[in-house]
Amino acid sequence: MLSFSQEKEALMYFKTGDSLVGVKNSDGQIIVPAQFEVFSFLKDGEPVKGETIYFDGPKKDESKEKNAWGYVYDRKGNFLYRPFFYDNGADYFSEGVRRFVKNGKVGFVDRNGMMIIEAKYDFASPFHYGYAAYCDGCDWEKTEDEHKAIAGGNWGVMDFKGQVTQPVVKPGSTVEIDGKYYPYPFSYTQKEKEVLQFFDKQNKKLSEIYYVNHYERLSEENKKLYFEIVERPKENFPFYQVNAYDYRKAEAGWSGLKFLVSADKREVFALEFDDEKIPFAKWLKEQYKQAEEFQKEHPDNPNKLNKW
Repeated sequence: MLSFSQEKEALMYFKTGDSLVGVKNSDGQIIVPAQFEVFSFLKDGEPVKGETIYFDGPKKDESKEKNAWGYVYDRKGNFLYRPFFYDNGADYFSEGVRRFVKNGKVGFVDRNGMMIIEAKYDFASPFHYGYAAYCDGCDWEKTEDEHKAIAGGNWGVMDFKGQVTQPVVKPGSTVEIDGKYYPYPFSYTQKEKEVLQFFDKQNKKLSEIYYVNHYERLSEENKKLYFEIVERPKENFPFYQVNAYDYRKAEAGWSGLKFLVSADKREVFALEFDDEKIPFAKWLKEQYKQAEEFQKEHPDNPNKLNKW
């Protein structure tokens, strides 16, 4: 059985006179020695949040590792992995996992730093709707606008278990990736189906809020959201994470429409900025108010918000 009641030991970052960063506990015991040149704004004594310790920068005088950025340790000071370098920093978590780098290859870890898929690919995309694209034999190349792009190689698609998945003929419930179709990737227990039933009952309200500012008129079939469980309760994380997707199976919202449901199904939160939990009823009320205001300012919007 998983235990979610254990209190985390209080940890804090500390800085030396030459601005190197480490971590110690409330008794002053050093958990991770000060050896990191951190680029994010970090105050001396700032608490460590989350399930792991993250250093946003390299070790002093280290040799650069291809596609890696920063270091992640567990809260006991054991090194776990180096995140994949993305968007000027560490890779984001997507559907409960993020990319990491080892010996120049890319794999996936969960929020506790546990390896989910070993690092064996030259490149892999973030997971989206249960799948991630990967390539072997590909490499970065610099484009005319100074950004890098992936070129060459043999490409494929893998599921959450790291298993290669082959495209299928379109009929039935499928997911489109780069013009090809793949099987519906999710499966649920009865309890998990009950978690999703809450969002199915709220689908009309949530869909109206989401599509109220959509520029194209949508059919009733397309004007709805799809909800999938992308993360399950585990040590240090007593929630189901439910993500919303639009009719194209694209993640809803610029930062995603994400929710947390407690393991006992009694509490539901909207998740904003990946770490701010807002009680669902309070969040829904505020979102409806904002949608109303948008519709008043844009009365020609094609997808109307109705009175509840």
